Amino acid sequence: MELAKRSRVAIGTIRRMESFQGEIGSRTSTLSQVLSTLETGGIEFLNGESPGVRLHPVPAPAGHKRSARA
Repeated sequence: MELAKRSRVAIGTIRRMESFQGEIGSRTSTLSQVLSTLETGGIEFLNGESPGVRLHPVPAPAGHKRSARA
């Protein structure tokens, strides 16, 4: 639900995209919105010999304190 909210895409659309087997059939603008939201959230999509994803730390918003974990 958070991805739908942040990318401004209907939750039903996100659910359909998640359930696709193979290439996602959706409007290019919708895919771009979701991709941009994921990248802003620190996800890098990799291509090449070993396609996948890599996570990058996302800086905390100004004034937000991160809790220390032991």
